[in-house]
Amino acid sequence: MNFFAILGLTLVVTIFLIIIRREKPEMAVVLAIAAAGIILSALLKSIAQIITVFESLALKSQFNLDYLKLIIKILGLAYLAGFGAQICKDAGEGSMAAKIELAGKIIILTLGIPVMVGLLNMILKIL
Repeated sequence: MNFFAILGLTLVVTIFLIIIRREKPEMAVVLAIAAAGIILSALLKSIAQIITVFESLALKSQFNLDYLKLIIKILGLAYLAGFGAQICKDAGEGSMAAKIELAGKIIILTLGIPVMVGLLNMILKIL
């Protein structure tokens, strides 16, 4: 699905959300979550292409693939945490959104420790 298809889908869903939210707010949340799922699944092919490019660059530069995998996990987690938090905000659950964001940040820091240690070791070897 290209950008314009996603844009069109989101605009149509937004109009439906405005209409449905007045009568059945709980259905509006379900529609928003379903649309988010469709958009996310439509983007999976693009995400796979990005990962392939990063892997080929890592192989050419002899970058440690374990670090690359961790970085990709961190990026994916950051996007998913933001995505989930935004869905919670759309549903009017700002406090749950904040908890998703906090959990994402803590897990990102935890996952990033080996990468930071590896970079520090590389810098120390150079010096």
